[in-house]
Amino acid sequence: MCGRTACTLAPDEVRRACCYKNGRGQWRKPRWKDGDADKYRPSYNKSPQSMSPVLLSQKHFDKNAPVDECVLATMRWGLIPAWFKENDPSKMQYSTSNCRSENILQRKSYKDPLLKGQRCVILADGFYEWKRQEKNKQPFFIYFLQTQGLRQDKTKDHNTEILDTGCPPKKASPGLAKEGKAPREWTGWRLLTMAGLFDCWNPPDGGEPLYTYSIITVNASPNLQSIHDRMPAILDGQEEVRKWLDYGEVNSLDALKLLQSKNILAFHPVSSLVNNPRNSSPECLQPVELGRKKEPKPTASSKLMKGWLTSSPPSKRKRSDTPESKDHNKKAETQPRSTGALQQWLQRSSKKPRTK
Repeated sequence: MCGRTACTLAPDEVRRACCYKNGRGQWRKPRWKDGDADKYRPSYNKSPQSMSPVLLSQKHFDKNAPVDECVLATMRWGLIPAWFKENDPSKMQYSTSNCRSENILQRKSYKDPLLKGQRCVILADGFYEWKRQEKNKQPFFIYFLQTQGLRQDKTKDHNTEILDTGCPPKKASPGLAKEGKAPREWTGWRLLTMAGLFDCWNPPDGGEPLYTYSIITVNASPNLQSIHDRMPAILDGQEEVRKWLDYGEVNSLDALKLLQSKNILAFHPVSSLVNNPRNSSPECLQPVELGRKKEPKPTASSKLMKGWLTSSPPSKRKRSDTPESKDHNKKAETQPRSTGALQQWLQRSSKKPRTK
């Protein structure tokens, strides 16, 4: 089960954070689908029905585009199948925020998009999951292990599609570090890449088409089984993302083979503040020490997380998508940029985020 995520990057940061290599071996920065950058709102606490950034093939919107060219779109979480006849999508009688990988071919809502090649990648800083305890549930934030120090990249965006920045390999983005051969400009937080399916629903009485998605889930990896028995299907690295999105080269059955439990994620406990989806602030992501009420001494995870969240001027980020975050953002815009936290983030620590 995956019922809550966080995606705090501004629209242009999302573009730079999910660069990809096309079939000709060129590194490209995906553009936003027309108008979709304005529909997306960063948030520390996204729930179903909210709008999130999704990566998919450009060919879904332009039949003349190469299938291996990607585009960013803003879609609503919770798949509404194209055949849904009601005028109000909220009248769906069952949840489609997640779909089990084992059942995709048994349920029409998911089988149809799969066979049409409507595969997408949902982008997020990470996701939240709750561990059942005797009296309550403890929330955890789960994300890609950040293997290199992060810094806020200040390279000017020239709005060019093909990346040719000439950056040395040592400055490669952690999210693309495995390939290590191409220059790139993003050195920030490595976004989690979750496999999903999407569909386009047209209101029977007319109106703007609604694009929605469902996150595919698999059995939890060994290091997450103590928290929950399910997890999102994670696509690890450029090659897996490419195969999942390239429905021209990779057929549906072969694509399903990519959906495996992967023991590659880090996690830490967070405050129960995240239990309320109306709460959207950096405190939702910050680590807490279990069994203690007062704020714990900073750990490697908390330095890493807090450093990234405070490393760039909040004024450059769009407002979060929940009303309660407005006051927080207004206060943040009056504060000077924190450089101390960023330095802490870059420093090597004797402890690492928990992965086992």
